[in-house]
Amino acid sequence: MRAKDRILVVGAGLSGAVIARELAQEGFQVEVIDARDHVAGNCHTQRDPDTGVMVHVYGPHIFHTDDMEVWDYVNGFQTFRPYKNRVKTVSGGQVYSLPINLHTINQFFGTCFRPDEARAFVETQADTSITEPRTFEEQALRFVGRDLYAAFFEGYTRKQWGCPPADLPAAILKRLPVRFNYEDDYFSHAHQGMPEDGYTAMVDNILDHPDITVKLKTRFDRTQSDGFAHVFYSGPLDGYFDYGHGRLGYRTLDFERFTYQGDYQGCAVMNYADLAVPYTRITEHKHFSPWEAHEGSVCYREFSRACGPDDIPYYPIRLVEEKALLADYAALAERETDVTFVGRLGTYRYLDMDVTIREALDTARLYLERRATGGVMPAFLHAPL
Repeated sequence: MRAKDRILVVGAGLSGAVIARELAQEGFQVEVIDARDHVAGNCHTQRDPDTGVMVHVYGPHIFHTDDMEVWDYVNGFQTFRPYKNRVKTVSGGQVYSLPINLHTINQFFGTCFRPDEARAFVETQADTSITEPRTFEEQALRFVGRDLYAAFFEGYTRKQWGCPPADLPAAILKRLPVRFNYEDDYFSHAHQGMPEDGYTAMVDNILDHPDITVKLKTRFDRTQSDGFAHVFYSGPLDGYFDYGHGRLGYRTLDFERFTYQGDYQGCAVMNYADLAVPYTRITEHKHFSPWEAHEGSVCYREFSRACGPDDIPYYPIRLVEEKALLADYAALAERETDVTFVGRLGTYRYLDMDVTIREALDTARLYLERRATGGVMPAFLHAPL
């Protein structure tokens, strides 16, 4: 086997699996390695042996997209069943719908507004002196005003990110809409669902190709690149360089797992907005598979904290200090040859699953194009900064 025909993919999550499959189908011999003892990365799912519930081991993952090609792609490897993510939140001892909608507004203020009345009322609550919101707090105050911000965003955000909302960029809040109707679906994408047999089964199917070899419980070091034509690296960007400039900042999650006989909370996700409650939310996993029936239930309390060296990184922080460090690592990456950094960890960006798959497909196709034309593969398809 010639070296140019062999590809190394580091990481058996969505990025690595999709790239491996696309290249294997074009005749490359692909080796996929992962430090964990399972594929699928943080979207790994497995059945609880006692209750039969499909558990999202590293926290819930809901698939939603407007990208028809990506939707068709995942359905080619697993049947997706309809699922709508309807999140509730506890604030001040009451349960509300989230994102904020017309029912939330009427319930919170004790009113019976029509949509146009609610819109006008919320505008009177907003701080219109803020013309160009720069921080999360300014965005919230301009968007919904002091009362709704304090009830639904301030405490939760402090718990989730470990810092005052005034220290976070406004862009974080732009992911959460305010609706002046009774629509309570968390996402507005055309295609939403859950894989019938879980994400791990889907990734197993993607990797099921005679020209793909998967090696689990295998840590990567750069000496392993020898003999491969190209490396697609989806591990931590700073980890590739042995954290030589320091560690990029992440938030991690701790899960307090408990079981319940019956229905614990009546929904999949219940947020806890009050700062006095130490966890951010409780997830009840059987509700992520509403087509199944289980008497027992598996629940997680989620606690967010700073990520340590031995923790699983979840959310890139991307504040000023991290961006400066990221620029250093990105410059190092650009000087590498025959390595492309991909995925959430490899590019230090928060990515939804559909975007991860889209970028993986585009990365594989660009590699095939560059191979055909003799071009050079870039370190990043999408620059981290």
